[in-house]
Amino acid sequence: MKIIVPMAGRGSRLRPHTLTVPKPLIPIAGKPIVQRLVEDIAKVAGEEIEEVAFIIGDFGPEIERSLLNIAEKLGAKGSIYHQLEPLGTAHSLKCAEASMEGNVVIAYADTLFRADFILDKNADGVIWVKSVEDPSAFGVVKLDNYGFITDFVEKPQEFVSDLAIIGIYYFNSAEKLMSEINYIMDNDIKNGGEYQLTTALENLRAKGGKFSLGKVNDWMDCGNKNATVETNSKILEYEREAMSHFPISANIENSLIIQPCFIGENVKISNSKIGPGVSLGNNTEVVNSNIENSLIQENTKINHGNLSNSMIGNSAQYFGVAREISLGDFSVLDFSPSKSS
Repeated sequence: MKIIVPMAGRGSRLRPHTLTVPKPLIPIAGKPIVQRLVEDIAKVAGEEIEEVAFIIGDFGPEIERSLLNIAEKLGAKGSIYHQLEPLGTAHSLKCAEASMEGNVVIAYADTLFRADFILDKNADGVIWVKSVEDPSAFGVVKLDNYGFITDFVEKPQEFVSDLAIIGIYYFNSAEKLMSEINYIMDNDIKNGGEYQLTTALENLRAKGGKFSLGKVNDWMDCGNKNATVETNSKILEYEREAMSHFPISANIENSLIIQPCFIGENVKISNSKIGPGVSLGNNTEVVNSNIENSLIQENTKINHGNLSNSMIGNSAQYFGVAREISLGDFSVLDFSPSKSS
């Protein structure tokens, strides 16, 4: 089986954190979002992963190497494809046509999940969905009395269904899907100015394709700062036992750690209270601070911070007072008395 991961967008809603790092490479509880995504799929798919193909923008050779390393850790071949124009979800898969063969899981690197991951071999595919309050922002599905999908509708402006497609799909024949993608692109069939995967899915269904529903227990968004911090806290809770063992290189003095937390390598903590729901990346230093439900990346220094629901990037510095903040990589924010006088 192959895993195809479209991830060409940099994530404008998560700025400033995505100005220097694409959103799927943002670490959640110590691991990049996309690494967690493919590892979770490999863990529950029940089949050997032959290849992981990443569809990216112009992210540079260093990021490409890190993605190939993620595939290698799963014992799979890694492939890189480029989508340099934002022409839609179907177009992104067209960019990886050389890897679209056999049975595949397609997973857009926007979210993490906990799901009933059963691959129904009697169906042509499985679509994982989640009930949402505002379905107008999503592709949605309608069902028949037997639980098979009867319609795929992209971002309905009038209510059709509240079952939103979360961006994870299984197909037992990638070739059939590519045939429909090629058809809509050859005939310039667009929805909202883009080539949509839901159009190809609807064409497959109209030709007799049977798609069953995948059940999602938890769908964790990483679209903006608040959602990403919340997802970090949820992942820490799911992996509470694994997170309870801190690395030997961590230096924790006169401090209280309230689980669940992720503490990276060479982290220094003194005279502070950390947690619950906090991730501290490698080589980060925290002094005289109180931090809860926050995501702090690598090589960052925090002094006299009283932070909650905050996200701080790599190689940043924060000195100051109680507040909720979103501070990007290489930024400095200093509210210490000597700076405010």
